[in-house]
Amino acid sequence: MARPITEEEKQYARELFERAGAAQKQIEHLDQAAVDRAIQAVAWAAANEKTFTRLAHMGVDESGLGDREGRPGKRFKIKGILRDALRQKSVGVVEEVPEKGLVKYAKPVGVVVALVPTTNPALTPPGMGIYALKAKNAVIFSPHPRAKQTTIETVRVMRKALKKLGLPEDLYVCAEKPSIPMAQELMAICDLTIATGGPAMAKSAHMSGKPAYAAGQGNSTMVIDETANIEEAAHNSMLSKMSDFGSGCSADGNLVVEATIYDAFLDQLQKEGGYLVSDEQKAQLEKALWKDGHRTMDTIACPAGQIAEKAGFSIPDDTKFLIIKENKIGKEYPFSTEKLGTLLSIFKYSGFENALDMITNIYNTQGKGHSCGIYSFDDDHIHQLAQTAPVSRMMVRQPQSKANAGSFTNGLPMTSSMGCGVWAGNITNENISLKHYLNYTWVARPIAEDKPSDEELFGEFYNSETW
Repeated sequence: MARPITEEEKQYARELFERAGAAQKQIEHLDQAAVDRAIQAVAWAAANEKTFTRLAHMGVDESGLGDREGRPGKRFKIKGILRDALRQKSVGVVEEVPEKGLVKYAKPVGVVVALVPTTNPALTPPGMGIYALKAKNAVIFSPHPRAKQTTIETVRVMRKALKKLGLPEDLYVCAEKPSIPMAQELMAICDLTIATGGPAMAKSAHMSGKPAYAAGQGNSTMVIDETANIEEAAHNSMLSKMSDFGSGCSADGNLVVEATIYDAFLDQLQKEGGYLVSDEQKAQLEKALWKDGHRTMDTIACPAGQIAEKAGFSIPDDTKFLIIKENKIGKEYPFSTEKLGTLLSIFKYSGFENALDMITNIYNTQGKGHSCGIYSFDDDHIHQLAQTAPVSRMMVRQPQSKANAGSFTNGLPMTSSMGCGVWAGNITNENISLKHYLNYTWVARPIAEDKPSDEELFGEFYNSETW
């Protein structure tokens, strides 16, 4: 339970809110062209290759989490967010439906509090900052203490771009003395919270008393059926698992594989750099990775060799990730839950209905509402999984952690935060994007009467005996 907030923290939170609010009022007059120019400047400042690489490296060095070499590749998400934002209207009339007499006007929400996760202190601020500024909002960034300096530096870079354009720098402010009570206070006084992080943070956001978009916990599970391209599926599983050493909740955690291709697929995973652990090593891993039902921090988002060493065994130097055979599902079987690291579990099924049952049980254990996927060329299997899986996103033949937050090869909005629906206690199932940062006014003009007859409305029951 968080300690009570101090008077000094409460005053500091109020000062940040007032600064951001004053800055937001100063840009109410900006037209669409000016807003679009501003987000291009901010995006370039934070996402040019040199700067983003520096900030990405800083984030790994500060937190001790993630892949220092690979994390700079995440800059593609900022470019994707900018692409999506530039293609949409956010000022004045943004939509018209003439046949219904409707006109939709977009307006700012005001001051947004953005909770920044420890795993993405260089990505989340510009990602959220672009959408917020496009909507003419101001943002207070609340860093995770473990990546505080990286978040502060990233926001400094973004503020510098605003200053160069002659816009108020306080459109982006950063809580430089972060704490849980401080974050809770900011959420309680802001106009909107966008929260990216763990379950406790998401719950806190929803209990703040103000509107909030928050993500749910992940446990991404992929089905590989008998029609799959085994080489493609294994390679993509490696790409997803190795993205920032599996730091994200979108990274593949479980693979559910059809029995007739199971052995061939397992061999292919090993060719992609996977190491199949023995039963003895599996028991050692469980003790090292979980303590009192919680993941141990020093094994999250780190190289496979470091995890193995922590567990008490050694693996070849070229190992990329660990593979654990599993056939049981439930909270008492932690390898069926979220991993947040360079290891994944592999399950075998016979009959697609059994695969669907396994998916349901896995998500009833953990990760309901987030994401799943399938490697298949059988449209009926794809349809059945989409009908069954209690998730907000389902990737077809794509590396999960590089696709479900939007990519240049699918149509999902680019984002750094993903809603997981009522399944996870969230208000939306969607990728959090521009429309979630806006208020809307609907103007309704009169149209020709659209009133069906009673016969049309009640169908076969019209004039029948009542019950």
